[in-house]
Amino acid sequence: MGKEEIVERILSDAQAEAETVVCAAKQRGEEIRAAAEARCERERAEAEREAEEQGARIRDGKAAMARLDSAKIRLAEKRRVIDAVYLRALAALLVLDRRESVLLYEKLLQAYAEEGDEIVFSSGFAYADEVAALPVVREKKLAVSQEREDVRGGFLLRGERSDKDVSFPALLAADRETHQAEIARTLFGDR
Repeated sequence: MGKEEIVERILSDAQAEAETVVCAAKQRGEEIRAAAEARCERERAEAEREAEEQGARIRDGKAAMARLDSAKIRLAEKRRVIDAVYLRALAALLVLDRRESVLLYEKLLQAYAEEGDEIVFSSGFAYADEVAALPVVREKKLAVSQEREDVRGGFLLRGERSDKDVSFPALLAADRETHQAEIARTLFGDR
């Protein structure tokens, strides 16, 4: 074997080894690229899933806020209607005729007055003399004050133990507290 054959053999072996290294490098590069693509695809899919979940949470939150705002508006409108009902009731009480007024005051005195209380009528009440002459006033030994209070209908009772506001606004407020839910069911079909 001559020198040229040895050099040729070395070059041939080197060429074969270089091709093996290049082939292995290409294969390793391909494996790395495939792994990177797979990792990239997994991360992209995860990012899309997270974005979809976050989008759903945002949509659900906005929908819940819209439902809450809608419920608040409906509740405000229902309150406005109930306010109107009680304003109409107050207006109706303020224009009762003599007979209806005296009967109402008699029932109120029977229900709320205690023996010895003093009746203080509202400043615009026109039938104080008729109410003062009622049997309940004598039976409960009620005093009739010459003073008048600036209340919208009804009267105040001043007593030894406590004073009572029996004005129409106070009575209607107490009625509203007790019957508001029932009125809402009747008017709006609420459960």
